Amino acid sequence: MKRRILSLLSAAAFAAAVAPGVNAQNAYVVGVTAAMTGPAAGTYAPVMDALRAYIDHVNGKGGVNGRQIQLIIADDQGEPSRAAANAKKLLNQDKVVLLINSSLSSTYAPVVADSKRAGVPLLFAGAACPKETFPPADPLQFCSTAFGATFDSRAALDFIKGQTKEPVRLGLAAMAIPLSRGEIDFAEGLARQVGMTPVDKQITPPPTPDYTPFATKLKDANPNWVWAWSPWISQVRTFEAMRRLGWNGQYLAWAHLNAEEDLARIKDPGLFVIGSNAFFSDDLPIHAEIRAVTHRANLKHPVSFLAEGFVAGLVIETAMKGAAQPTAQAVTASMNNLKVDLKGLRGGPLEWTKDNHFRTRQYYRVWRWEPSAGAVRRVQDWVAVDVKQ
Repeated sequence: MKRRILSLLSAAAFAAAVAPGVNAQNAYVVGVTAAMTGPAAGTYAPVMDALRAYIDHVNGKGGVNGRQIQLIIADDQGEPSRAAANAKKLLNQDKVVLLINSSLSSTYAPVVADSKRAGVPLLFAGAACPKETFPPADPLQFCSTAFGATFDSRAALDFIKGQTKEPVRLGLAAMAIPLSRGEIDFAEGLARQVGMTPVDKQITPPPTPDYTPFATKLKDANPNWVWAWSPWISQVRTFEAMRRLGWNGQYLAWAHLNAEEDLARIKDPGLFVIGSNAFFSDDLPIHAEIRAVTHRANLKHPVSFLAEGFVAGLVIETAMKGAAQPTAQAVTASMNNLKVDLKGLRGGPLEWTKDNHFRTRQYYRVWRWEPSAGAVRRVQDWVAVDVKQ
């Protein structure tokens, strides 16, 4: 009986997603494999919930080109085998015209392989942008996520260097997943090139109940700065463990969707975050729209967790507008020449070309908790970086 009730609920959800009078076979069918549950769900599930709310909002206004967007989200729990099974089903049974990955980078390889076999474009949304989306881009891989490998570490180390008069003794922290580890390896080499001294590098496994051993090794190396680039849970827990051990240096983390709330919770002026999405404290008109849309959808996540999902929604809506027919070929052609107005959610528009599926320009801001103001404040405003081959 329970299984039948769940099936009926799923059918009802599908019926709500496709407006009456619109043939689902004529919809733009978009499939997602995402870490909706499991250890990394706090990073990825809010993105997909916000995306779903935005797509429902678009469909409620009539859809795109007179068609609905049918969004199918499958949970992979951050596990490669589940992601592979999801991708096969979405491509072979559901016949999606766009596949999305919003999960750990360990899930990428099988999903990429199936996308290529099917000739269907693959969008990384809320998940780290693989190098194949940078110039010269893979023909079928695209990325709307705020963070980007190598560019982020360059911006981070530039910021640290500008903040510090004394020699930088740099600690490095990552998670044992391919893109995170690769980025921190890159940062280690770059640090030496710019005159910093890497003193220790800790790589935590994804299911880590206790960060103290890793934090202890970092603290004992005596860094005055730490740069972390990984899912938020490992960044923030490593920092908090180091503070409990008595370390009093400066810590720079990537500003994942959890960052704005946690800066206010932790209230530590030595914790900095660098990122590419405007914080909700800016209170832009698009932030009011996000609040309204997600309130109607009854989302339970803090609103500051939802910007990345709206960016993905704006990208998908714009891409479908450029695809006259609901086919993978038409969607790919549209995505190869795309400019998306992000309405202030980032420092400028997201623009893709045939050879650049990351963006032509990336923007960075830095924030921390400011005790004198009793609030999160910008330390550095938008810095633009051109993304070239």
